[in-house]
Amino acid sequence: MIGASIQHGLRQDGFAVDWVQDGRAAELALGERVHDLVVLDLGLPRREGLDVLRALRRRGDTRPVLIVTARDAVADCVAGLDAGADDYLVKPFELSELAARIRALLRRASGRADPVIAFGDIELNPVTRETRVRGEAVALSAREFALLEALLARPGAILSRAQLEQKLYGWNEEIESNAVDVHLHALRRKIGAEAIRNVRGVGWMIAKPLGAATSARGGEIDP
Repeated sequence: MIGASIQHGLRQDGFAVDWVQDGRAAELALGERVHDLVVLDLGLPRREGLDVLRALRRRGDTRPVLIVTARDAVADCVAGLDAGADDYLVKPFELSELAARIRALLRRASGRADPVIAFGDIELNPVTRETRVRGEAVALSAREFALLEALLARPGAILSRAQLEQKLYGWNEEIESNAVDVHLHALRRKIGAEAIRNVRGVGWMIAKPLGAATSARGGEIDP
């Protein structure tokens, strides 16, 4: 029940979420290396959460891990942090606090301190879900916001269709073949077509501010 609530709440907050319910399944999911962050319970069937965490760190995987557990003893918290967790949250907790901690860990992982993501004329605030272009507020849908956030997280990098789908949808969500194209079309219409470039046959990138040189390998850039 708690897992379903967390999954629903985080999706409502704009995250793409995959949920597995035992330690072995968690290890298989983490082997795919498509997730940006792990929310990990300790009392898992088939393999304990701490064992999953230790194995993750032994492989050199540095993705942020946030432990959520009913174990509130200081010794349990210390064991989790010493095993490689980045944060520790004791049940019961508010979903708003969980989402805030996730955003903080993702900022730290990307080397940002400021919660607002700014690039050129675009400002994105993941906390308030607000977007501004040249200082003017722009209303985006949840999918459009997630797309823009993914592109702004790596300005100048080309993200493929598959990479963008991973940012928008969980594994058990049905994805229509042209879903990314539809959301990108709407996003470019709202923030300016010149802000996002399509690299034909490769993917999409957030364009560098006007006047900066832009280059791409492996494809032809379309306006």
